[in-house]
Amino acid sequence: MRRILEGEEKIIFQIHHQQQKERAILVGIVLPGMTKYQEEESLKELGLLAITAGAEVVDSILQDRRSIDSATLIGKGKVHQIARRATELKANLVIFDTELSPIQVKNLNQAIHQKIIDRSGLILDIFAKRARTREAQIQVELAQLQYLFPRLTKYWSHLSRQEAGIGTRGPGETQLEVDRRAIRKRIERLKKELIKIELQRKVRRKTRRDFYKVALVGYTNAGKSSLLNALSNADAFVENRLFATLDTTIRTLDHETRHNILLIDTIGLIRKLPHHLVATFRSTLEETVEADILLHVVDISHPQFVEQMGSVQVVLSELGIQNKPMITVFNKVDLLDDRRLISSLRNRFPRVVFTSAVKGIGLMMLQDKISECIDEEQVENEIQISIGETRKIAAIHEWTHVLVKEYENGMVKIRFRAALKDVAKINKLME
Repeated sequence: MRRILEGEEKIIFQIHHQQQKERAILVGIVLPGMTKYQEEESLKELGLLAITAGAEVVDSILQDRRSIDSATLIGKGKVHQIARRATELKANLVIFDTELSPIQVKNLNQAIHQKIIDRSGLILDIFAKRARTREAQIQVELAQLQYLFPRLTKYWSHLSRQEAGIGTRGPGETQLEVDRRAIRKRIERLKKELIKIELQRKVRRKTRRDFYKVALVGYTNAGKSSLLNALSNADAFVENRLFATLDTTIRTLDHETRHNILLIDTIGLIRKLPHHLVATFRSTLEETVEADILLHVVDISHPQFVEQMGSVQVVLSELGIQNKPMITVFNKVDLLDDRRLISSLRNRFPRVVFTSAVKGIGLMMLQDKISECIDEEQVENEIQISIGETRKIAAIHEWTHVLVKEYENGMVKIRFRAALKDVAKINKLME
């Protein structure tokens, strides 16, 4: 990971930014209630993440267990097997598909004598590489610090003394406490910076009141950015790999319609996305929360697209927007071998469009579907209120698309278009 503290508080964690490509062994675990197939697919995805981070995958190990071993996750026997395998293959990195506790990391390091990271640490490393804007960099650094803080002891184990009592407090323990305080201070500073950025974001949202906001959500590498470019004639960064970009991109829909529509592309999602990472990126994902409609972009050509859709729904549920109006966009239809799948999926989803952002297939249909969805979810209403009710008038502007305002005899008549849920909020406000 990158340097995470600056100025007088300098701690440099060199986890895996080395010149020579690291050789990695992947480790997965199958527990009761899990299928071996699901974990095999998760391990394949872990391999793609490792490659994205710059590692070379030399082996993968999958173990069936009745329960997790609290000390090593996988048990002493399997740990010794991995240590021998790492020596044979000259592997210097072992990546676990399950998040490890600090004590597990410590024990595994001592037994395997190679670098140990888990899925969360790997994703954070990729995020650190991909962060471009100041906001993304702050979010990634904050997530890194929160992840590393409970694991900090292992970085100073070569200096600390384990014995207790007078005269046994070594420089490692002192340095550890200094670094803990430094990290706490840095975390607080980053949180304050994110609050400032979020306030600025709210101001920018107010300037977009007259637009309908359509957010593209989906699994990483489903083609969201390509679809955004195709719909808006934009030039958002596109790359055929996981987490090509972390930054929010907002563009105007390039389509003749009576609606002013903004397209919002945010970070791609993935299975087993760490909860603290979702929390850290909440300000970025807030654009999705504020959207009027979601476009759930799915790579229909992917063998596990159904599981990927489930992973996206989990994150949407964490954000509390799983019931927001949604259009399911099955992208990359040009790569689909079995065309019968299209008829099956069309019957399963109330709002569905099949597209290929690269080939330009289904784009006009998608644009029309967006307009139809807006019409279905929006109603026009009129309200009359005293011009002195400034707080209520401001709320109406914030929650609706104001069409007409007329002033007469100290009253203002406001005609607006709004989502049904916002009309309910206004009615409650007026009670």
